[in-house]
Amino acid sequence: MCGVAGIFHCETPKPVDPARVVRMTDALAHRGPDGAGVWTGSGIGLGHRRLSIIDLQGSPQPMHSADGRAVIVFNGEIYNYRELRCELQAAGAVFRTDGDTETILAAWQKWGVDCLQRLNGMFAFALYDLDRRALFLARDRLGVKPLFTAALSDGSIAFASELKGLLAHPLLRRQVDPLAVEDYLAWGYVPDHRSFLKGVEKLPAGHFRLLEQGRPAGAARQYWDVSFAERSNASQSDLSEGLLHHLREGVTSRMVADVPLGAFLSGGVDSSSVVALMAEASSQPVNTCSIGFDVAALDETSYAGQVADLFATDHRTRRVNPDDFTETARLAGIFDEPFADASALPTWRVCQLARENVTVALSGDGADEAMAGYRRHIFHAREEQARSLLPSALRQPLFGTLGRYWPKADWAPRVLRAKSTFQSLAADGHEGYARALSALTPELRQSLYSPEFLRLRGEYRAEQPLLKMMQVAPVRSGLDAAQYADLKFWLPGDILTKVDRTSMAVSLEAREPLLDHRLVQFAATLPERQRIRRGQGKWLLKRTMRAYLPDEILYRQKQGFVTPIAHWLRGPLAPEARAIASGAALARSGWFDNARIALLAEDHIAGRGDHSRLLWQLLMLDRSLNHLGVSG
Repeated sequence: MCGVAGIFHCETPKPVDPARVVRMTDALAHRGPDGAGVWTGSGIGLGHRRLSIIDLQGSPQPMHSADGRAVIVFNGEIYNYRELRCELQAAGAVFRTDGDTETILAAWQKWGVDCLQRLNGMFAFALYDLDRRALFLARDRLGVKPLFTAALSDGSIAFASELKGLLAHPLLRRQVDPLAVEDYLAWGYVPDHRSFLKGVEKLPAGHFRLLEQGRPAGAARQYWDVSFAERSNASQSDLSEGLLHHLREGVTSRMVADVPLGAFLSGGVDSSSVVALMAEASSQPVNTCSIGFDVAALDETSYAGQVADLFATDHRTRRVNPDDFTETARLAGIFDEPFADASALPTWRVCQLARENVTVALSGDGADEAMAGYRRHIFHAREEQARSLLPSALRQPLFGTLGRYWPKADWAPRVLRAKSTFQSLAADGHEGYARALSALTPELRQSLYSPEFLRLRGEYRAEQPLLKMMQVAPVRSGLDAAQYADLKFWLPGDILTKVDRTSMAVSLEAREPLLDHRLVQFAATLPERQRIRRGQGKWLLKRTMRAYLPDEILYRQKQGFVTPIAHWLRGPLAPEARAIASGAALARSGWFDNARIALLAEDHIAGRGDHSRLLWQLLMLDRSLNHLGVSG
């Protein structure tokens, strides 16, 4: 795993100062503490920081092809590089290293942009072809690895693995995009279609850009998409056998490393399945680690311990408590853009714990999105059934009225907290799912903004890009559309961003075997009854893994990696909750009604409502503004 950065002049090949590229890669030193390199040519500069995983002594970067006609900087792993290497050698390619980086160079020279179809892995790379005077930027299919770009005032395009790499360039403007604030308040992160700073873009997952000198910069082009348009008609036993095959392939292919390797283990279905298959494939005990909490209702370490005992892993546990709250400023520095998924804090801690013993850790991320494992998928499927039975002419006025007047009873049992369900049923399926996915509703966001910010936001609403995506998705049902939105919007923007930044902050490579693109596409063809049945999500996965895991693990209520923020903000962190409205950077921005925020904080502390998600989002926004040195 590594960090990449560089500068490319499209229209006029101006000289690139190597020192400028060095500053950009130095900002990414945590992603690659084992080596560094810079190469410059006419109008191009490539920089690299290396975390050695495969071919430890060889494969330095930037790397030239054997004939010297192409140069690459690469972040990630290509899991099928040995098979590709054999195919390319048979076609005449010459290799000087034993790693996967040189395989990408040879694949580009053999197949051009079509090489992406042959790469199985997680990656973000920049490859410069000296003959074509072209820069090839690419990102893996699901967006495991990030790549930021920015068009600068001198006509160049800068790129880096993280925003902090671009921030090291003196020409990058630090001006907040107000539409990104709307996006952040809606989702709790800044989605891939936008960046927090104006002029910065993220290369979307499954896309590439081909930039040629002497021509205007080309837009990103998609080379892969997941499709829910087909349904398998295979028997359940055949589907289960096929799923197990893909699970094994995903896990074993990601166990190749020349450094110590382990796994995150939460005790849930997904991470437990990964550990089970790792133990099956390994003659040595698997290194596993877990994070627990000081609030018993949210602590899953006993389940993780049960799985660790079952497979005789070398297991370690650590706990997160309110004292870790003092690290929020450092957390904001890890993410650069505001990021409010509260599980980032324990994820960072479990990465620190893993890094004490291993350099590579496998995670269970991706199964919920690919195989319908979230509670919101189950609720959405039920709501879609209700929508099919009631015409919109009846449904909208009935549930719209109930949604407006039903109290928001955060304190009540779940069955009585129907306000959001009524609001969702009043909308169409796509709008309803957007509500389910959002952190803050459109009505709540509207009530928080100042008149000046409402003017800056204009007619834009954060839900619009998501709704457009769902409307054109290759799907057959409402559940398909929801999962497609999760895989294309939520997964790269939230889950994979969280794991990439927190793992790379401690120089740990995290691998996601359940996001092998072949497994994801296989899951997309499953009939809905193989995904959700009798109120259970991930039905086929659980059925398949009964050969490995006890029902107590497979069928217990889904907990998720939840941080007890609500509890802490009413207790030891209540003073922090009260201080949010007057947070220096937040107050200076002029974006919010600070009196309204102060009232919501008091309501939360008194237990009259649960506003923890909102308060945490605003707190992390304040920390990010301070980190970036901007105030609106």
